[in-house]
Amino acid sequence: MTLDDLRVFVAVCRAGSLSSVARDLGCTQSAVSQHVKRLERETGVALLERQPRGVVPTQAGRILEAAAAEGISGLDLAVRHLRDLLDGHSGYVRVATGATTVRHFMSDAVVTFRRRFPKVNLEFHTVSSGRGTFDRLADGTLDLAWITLGPPVRGIEQRTVVELPWVLAVRADDPLADRPRLDAAELAGVRLIRLPPNSASAAHLDTACAELGVRFAYEPSVADWDTALLLAELGVGRAVVPAVPGLPVPGEGPLRLVPLPGLRPLPVGWAVRRWDALSPPARAFADTVVECRAAALASR
Repeated sequence: MTLDDLRVFVAVCRAGSLSSVARDLGCTQSAVSQHVKRLERETGVALLERQPRGVVPTQAGRILEAAAAEGISGLDLAVRHLRDLLDGHSGYVRVATGATTVRHFMSDAVVTFRRRFPKVNLEFHTVSSGRGTFDRLADGTLDLAWITLGPPVRGIEQRTVVELPWVLAVRADDPLADRPRLDAAELAGVRLIRLPPNSASAAHLDTACAELGVRFAYEPSVADWDTALLLAELGVGRAVVPAVPGLPVPGEGPLRLVPLPGLRPLPVGWAVRRWDALSPPARAFADTVVECRAAALASR
């Protein structure tokens, strides 16, 4: 029994004629009859009843026709979805990120991607830890993760998209606000708002400072970069943060951002299980983010 046998049988039941199906398929009536006979041998029952003007399915034939028609319809739909997935025109992309990331790194890319692939669903997931993110990439729960790149992780591929310079965020009336640049050593005695504890960005900053022999003193920590920027703007404290896209450097208005060129930049980008195993929609979204980031940098 083959899928072609079932397709031909369903066509015969609907047309009520072997000869008309043969004409539609461009084959002989005998070839059509062979498909039906093979099904009858496999099932052990008669499936068609001959009448003066064509054929009709027997009771057993009606049972098989209903099941075959439903199965063929489902398979045809699945094949169409698979072709769309292969072409990148439908499906879904599951991304680990947060609101801060979407706002600063992906807003243009999301709009562009939705315009190019309107049938692809974007799913954004928040994961509480880097280890949890890597575990969900490894088990296939996520397709992509936007991360601060760190040491190699077994079974995970990381790719830098942009390197963010560090800046000191202060209120406009702060004594340091008008400085065109600062050396990290000049902040050795300054208490700073700490980046999220145990985060990759905080670890990277500590390492970059250690390379220069500098150690910062910290105020209580915050949950994300945007909160640190807000507190600095309100004059509650000072913060060393990465210069995320969309922020003016060195800064204007109530918040000033003073470059710290001596600190090694913070690499951020994509983590995936395997690039060559990404679905076309996931690859397209990752490429769109890179494309939009490159366009934004070129327009500065």
